[in-house]
Amino acid sequence: MSDPGAHVALLTDLYQLTMAAGYFEAGKSADRATFELYVRRLPPHRNFILAAGLAQAVDYLLNLHFSAEEIAYVRSLPQFARASSAFFDMLPHLRFTGDLFAVPEGTPLFPGEPFLTVRAPIIEAQLPETYLLATVGFQSLIATKAARLVKAAGGRSVVEFGTRRAHSPEAGTLGARAAYIGGCIGTSNTATGFRYGVPVFGTAAHSWVMSFPHERAAFVELQKLLGEQTVYLVDTYDTLEGTREAAALGRPLWGVRLDSGNLEQLSFKARRILDDAGLSDAKIFATGDLNEHKIHELMAARAPIDAFGVGTDLATSADAPALGVIYKMVEIECGGTRRFTTKLSEEKHTLPGAKQIFRFPDHDVIGLATECISCDRPDVEALQRPVILNGRLVEPLPSAAQARERAAASLARLPAPCHSLFEAKNPWRVELSPELTKLDQRVLREVTL
Repeated sequence: MSDPGAHVALLTDLYQLTMAAGYFEAGKSADRATFELYVRRLPPHRNFILAAGLAQAVDYLLNLHFSAEEIAYVRSLPQFARASSAFFDMLPHLRFTGDLFAVPEGTPLFPGEPFLTVRAPIIEAQLPETYLLATVGFQSLIATKAARLVKAAGGRSVVEFGTRRAHSPEAGTLGARAAYIGGCIGTSNTATGFRYGVPVFGTAAHSWVMSFPHERAAFVELQKLLGEQTVYLVDTYDTLEGTREAAALGRPLWGVRLDSGNLEQLSFKARRILDDAGLSDAKIFATGDLNEHKIHELMAARAPIDAFGVGTDLATSADAPALGVIYKMVEIECGGTRRFTTKLSEEKHTLPGAKQIFRFPDHDVIGLATECISCDRPDVEALQRPVILNGRLVEPLPSAAQARERAAASLARLPAPCHSLFEAKNPWRVELSPELTKLDQRVLREVTL
C-alpha cells in the first residue's frame, strides 16, 4: 500500500470533492472565487490569536495534485456515479494556479481578521478549505497557548514537551513548531528540530535511573555522556536525596529537573542544596502537568525555577482545545462580472469583498483590499501580503525562527489587557472601514430584494 501521507488531495471533506464535480458539470470551472479564512470569536480566556501554519498551507497549495490511484478511488464512490468522464479526465491536470495573500506567521489577530485570502478558479479555491482550516487553525491555537505560557513565565524559559500526549505524532511535530513560534525556546521533538531548525532539549527519563541498581550510578553515567548538558531527573525515588546525589557529583552539569510533588517547596530546597554545594550556577527545570496558571503561581511565589517544560496542556491546548476557524467565499467573478457574496445566517453573518487589515499603534481597521488606509503613515502596517501569485511562490517564506521573532516583537506592542490570562473586555479595538461598511449594506440590500 502506498504512503498515506502522500495523498494530500484526499485530506479533505467529501463535500469539497462533490462541489468540485458540481462546479465542473455546471460549467463554472472558469469562475474565479475569493475565500477568506478567519475566526468569528476567540476561544475562552484568549484575547488574541497568534497566526501560525502558513508554511504548511503554502506547501499544500504548491503540491496539490491527484494521483491515478486517488482518482480511481473518487470515481468508485456512489456520489460520483453521475459525474462525467470529462471531470475525471480533468483531475490529473489540476494544480493550484491562483493567488494566496496572508498575514505573516507570528502576527496577532482578532475576530473577523483574515489569516489568509485565496483567489483562484473556483475548484482550486474550494478544494483546499479543509486542509487550510486544519493546519492554520491547529497551529495558531498552539502558538497562542505557547504565548500565554511564555508570558506567565515572566522571562523564564519554556520548553515544549507534548508530543507523547498530542493527538497524533504529526500533530506533535507541527504543534512543537507552532509552540516555538509562540515563544518556547525549543522542544523535545527531534523531528521538529530536524525539519524546522527548532532547538531540541532532553536528557534521560525515569527508566534510565531505574535501569541502574543505584541512582548515583545512573547519574555518573549520564554525566559522562552529556557533560555540561547534563540535567539530572531527581524525583525517581526521593527528590531531595536525588538532588543531593547530583550536587555531590559536582560539575559539569546544566542542572536538575523536578517532575513531581510540590514544585514551589521543592524548588527552594533544591536551590539551597545546590548552592551549599557551590553550584549556584546550576539551574532548576520544572515539569509535571504544568499550565500557564500554575506557572503564574510559581512565579508569584518567587520559586527559584529557571525553566519550565510543558507537555499535555500545551500540545492539546487543553483549556481551549479547538479554534473555530472558518473559510468563506467573499467574491466571485463569472464571465468578467464580479459579484460580492455574503452569508446572512443568524450570528454567522459574513462581510463581502476581499479585505486587508490595517494595523495602527492602538487599533486595527478592516478595510477592502482595494483601499489604502493611512498608507503614508510609517506606523500603520497593511498585514496581508502576497505569498503565491498565479500558482508561484512570490519569495521564500520566513523560517520558524523568523516567525518567532516577529511574534515576540508584535506581542510586545500589544497592551496589557491582551496579555491577560483571563478574558479582557475590549482588549484591542477593531473597526470596519466606511467603504467596507457601505459595501456590506449594499450587498445586504441586493440579496434581500
